Amino acid sequence: MTDELPAGAGELAEEFPDIWDHYCDLGEACAAAGPLTPRERRLVKLAFAIGSGSEGATHSHTRRGLDDGISEEALRQVALLAVTTLGMPRAVAGLTWIEDILNPDEDDDY
Repeated sequence: MTDELPAGAGELAEEFPDIWDHYCDLGEACAAAGPLTPRERRLVKLAFAIGSGSEGATHSHTRRGLDDGISEEALRQVALLAVTTLGMPRAVAGLTWIEDILNPDEDDDY
């Protein structure tokens, strides 16, 4: 599993496997704590990533959303919904980070 992780997380998982295992267990417990579907949870996590200003987490949740079969349009809408709550700059940053994954060979249009 660690070979699929970003460098920093992969290094932590290798160096501190017990901590990584507990972290994963906590994530699973949080996912099971309520009625949200996996798709809903992925979109919420993408929104959290954008809201916290984390480019790496936004990239990760965008990739994982695509892997989960979430449409590009739905992923983009998460960033657009941020306009009225987080403001235009944060929404544009989020959209740019999503586009990094959706269109990695293109220059940012935002």
